[in-house]
Amino acid sequence: MRLDITRHIESVEKIIASHQIGTGQYRRWLWQDKGGTRNLDINEYGCADVANILYMIGRFPSEPVERGEWIAALQGLQDPETGLFVEATHHPIHTTAHCIAALELFEQKAKYPLKELRPYLERENLYALLDGLDWAGNPWTASHQGAGVFAALVLQGDADSRWRDWYFQWFWEEQDPETGFWRKGCVKPITQGDSFSGTDLKPSVFPFLAGSFHYLFNHEYAHMPIRFPERMIDTCLDIFYSRQWERLGRSVSFAEIDWVYCLTRAGRQCHYRFDDIRRALREFAEGYIGWLCSLDPQTDDGLNDLHTLFGSTCALAELQAALPGEIRSEKPLKLVLDRRPFI
Repeated sequence: MRLDITRHIESVEKIIASHQIGTGQYRRWLWQDKGGTRNLDINEYGCADVANILYMIGRFPSEPVERGEWIAALQGLQDPETGLFVEATHHPIHTTAHCIAALELFEQKAKYPLKELRPYLERENLYALLDGLDWAGNPWTASHQGAGVFAALVLQGDADSRWRDWYFQWFWEEQDPETGFWRKGCVKPITQGDSFSGTDLKPSVFPFLAGSFHYLFNHEYAHMPIRFPERMIDTCLDIFYSRQWERLGRSVSFAEIDWVYCLTRAGRQCHYRFDDIRRALREFAEGYIGWLCSLDPQTDDGLNDLHTLFGSTCALAELQAALPGEIRSEKPLKLVLDRRPFI
């Protein structure tokens, strides 16, 4: 199999340019939705997502003056009173982690202390947050908090190694031994999705995969083991071949990177079903990339949402690394998660 994504990446660059307001300043959307809910001015996700995409496609800002303007733009979006970054479409913990993760690409941190998150540096408060998430009914969206608190506090330099041990011990004890997802005792088919990847009509355990993805990239960043990688592999393959998530590979969203990453990174942690993993990734990539490259970059709503464009670019980066020599681009893509956690 040989797939070429060069023209698609060129389209990605053009889309980014069309969203630019100033140096380091980007709107997330170009046009309004039917409900009139979109903020068409500078946006936290517009700015952070472009930094991430430029890093992955090898176009990251390099000149000191330009980088300084990028840093100022991102840092200027923080609330100095709470220390949070706030945007209407996500929980503030997600937005805060996402912006701090983008600043890390410039080797910078948030300008103000993360006052609202510092209580979670206490173990009982951290565990209360994790225990209190809606693991059974809303695992996908809830993971934005459970994973974001780790990324924000660690990248800001507030969390020490003892705190990280508390965090990973909780997840070691709570991984489901039957599916490999989080949280044990909660994983069963549901219809919950998110506003970007949508919701399939038939019940599925895919929302638990999507939630677990967020916790898995924290483990990968810290080089920590997961307890049941074999079961995660089995469930990922079953989701794909049984078409539990029917829009998988047919959406500009984060669902694709969620599935690909869980399969590839669980595969790194054990010697299990290597050929099956490679076969599924190859089959998925051929269908997904063909579909993605067929979209009109000037009119497609998913491609012109910089946040979902970022998600799809992440999927391409992970697929390219997992299938050596089979997905070509002018520059090899670099998955931003291999540098630091959170997308």
